[in-house]
Amino acid sequence: MNSFSIYLPLRMSKKTVEKIIHRRRTKIMVFGTFDGLHKGHLNFFWQARKVAADSFLIVSIARDKNVIKIKRKPPFLSEKKRMILLKKCKLADKVVLSGIKNHIPHIVKENPDIIALGYDQKVYVKNLKRDLKNKGILVKIVRLKPFKKGIYKNHLLRAKNKFTFLKK
Repeated sequence: MNSFSIYLPLRMSKKTVEKIIHRRRTKIMVFGTFDGLHKGHLNFFWQARKVAADSFLIVSIARDKNVIKIKRKPPFLSEKKRMILLKKCKLADKVVLSGIKNHIPHIVKENPDIIALGYDQKVYVKNLKRDLKNKGILVKIVRLKPFKKGIYKNHLLRAKNKFTFLKK
């Protein structure tokens, strides 16, 4: 046996194993509506993963009520379908729904090391670092670069039908 050996119990719960694995990986959290997926989203996830070596990507999906509040129209896909779509594409290590009335508690629950924001994300961002610090979460916030700015936007692509949707 060498000095790098670790002693682990023979039987560990799945939750314990996940905690051990997640402790070693840098948790990066991203947010969005993800109302259909396009190349801009794929690049967004790729950039977020590259922020840290050995990253664990957590994708937070906006709630239908919040999408209506922010964009003044409902999403094409329901929050449930958007969540299924993200889980099926396996680009994220974990997919969660955001809060309905308050966006902070679900971030606190995930306890990310880094929050990666899209180049055009402005809602809920103003006091994010301060609000999280007040809850005991010290997080680094980074801003990701656009992927072909002005081309890969949902409202532009919907007209061209260049989305990945769930098959019914």
